[in-house]
Amino acid sequence: MDTEPQSLSLDNPLYWELKYQAGQTGWDKGAPSPALVEALQILPNPQRVLVPGCGAGHDVRYLASLKIEAVGIDFAPSAIEKAKKLSQYPLENYVLADIFSLPKEFYSSFDWVWEHTCFCAIPPEKRTDYVLSMKNALKEKGFFLGIFFLDTGEPGEPPPYCFDLSEIDHHFDPYFQLEAEWLPFSCYEGREGEEIVRLYQKRSP
Repeated sequence: MDTEPQSLSLDNPLYWELKYQAGQTGWDKGAPSPALVEALQILPNPQRVLVPGCGAGHDVRYLASLKIEAVGIDFAPSAIEKAKKLSQYPLENYVLADIFSLPKEFYSSFDWVWEHTCFCAIPPEKRTDYVLSMKNALKEKGFFLGIFFLDTGEPGEPPPYCFDLSEIDHHFDPYFQLEAEWLPFSCYEGREGEEIVRLYQKRSP
């Protein structure tokens, strides 16, 4: 395949598939997000969680280890294939799907969405589409829990695409109520002080 990832938009599944095929997956830390582990120690655990852009499934796997039904979606076939090979738990599930066009059976079926490095990889013009898609996946009064970069740096070659907290407010406030935010005590090495966790609840229609 002669196509180069940099010639493609980041909302094109082929961009990410080529990254996986080339082993260019620096975002994969080989372990669940420390912020997720921490959050599950302080929040009431949900029954069913959607993990968009799940990659190799480390977060999905951790959720399932706690007997939480977790569904990871990714639109890169190689990501889903790797996640399935690493699968360890009965409640760990993976689906090849587009975050912007969820399967109908996903609508209103999750207690939580867990967001981890997906928002920052979305072209800015698609962010509202992403927020709406995640809202549609949640049950009434469901929760969106996400970890966001506090500073994505100066504009340059994405990912990540730059944003600040006011832009997150702009996209989420029409559809979600911010319930809490905190700086995680635990994080991947090198990300100390660079991330914030936000807990949103889906607004009533």
